[in-house]
Amino acid sequence: MAEKKAEFVVTDRRRFGTEGEPRPDAQVAEEEKPATPPATQATPPPTKAPVPQSAQPSQNAQTQVQPGSPETEQEEEMAPPPTAEEQHQQSEAYKESGKKIDDMIAAAGKAPQGGPLEMNFERVIESFYMSALIQMGAIRQDNEPPRVDIIGARQTIDSLAVLQEKTKGNLTDREKTLLQNVLFELRMAFIEITNAVATSATKPGAMPPGAVPPLDKK
Repeated sequence: MAEKKAEFVVTDRRRFGTEGEPRPDAQVAEEEKPATPPATQATPPPTKAPVPQSAQPSQNAQTQVQPGSPETEQEEEMAPPPTAEEQHQQSEAYKESGKKIDDMIAAAGKAPQGGPLEMNFERVIESFYMSALIQMGAIRQDNEPPRVDIIGARQTIDSLAVLQEKTKGNLTDREKTLLQNVLFELRMAFIEITNAVATSATKPGAMPPGAVPPLDKK
């Protein structure tokens, strides 16, 4: 069986003829030659698709706390305290201002006997005590109906409780006893008044003797 010979095709790639004229078939071949593809710019590596904000864990959700909680109080930053020199200067200026007031009162003939009272811890407790009694209507001017500020009275009593807690181990026996007696008396008065108010709210015509009238509705 005769082998089939491969056929070879010779292509004339000359651009010019024998006379130097351009060959038309070479022009066509030149035009048909695919153009060199332009240099491609290096594409940056694919970036990670952003996660929708709704799908991201909320930082506020992780750290959000209720207002007034211990975590919130710890996170709150306080202003830096005044320097020792600033405190000293202010203290001296405050004393000078107080002395001017005392001199003005003495010149008017209204100075208290024994001179101005110096504040101490016992007088601080007594001040809270008087404020709470006034707020509960136990102290009032003559011919004036009692006006009860039960919320204010509770805050005053709670303030004394805070003082008692914060001054543990730093009071004399007299100061400690005074604070205990004042708190006990004010709390008892507060319980009696709240019971009277509750009774008058449910049964207005059945107020216990000595109870204060209902709270003023303004």
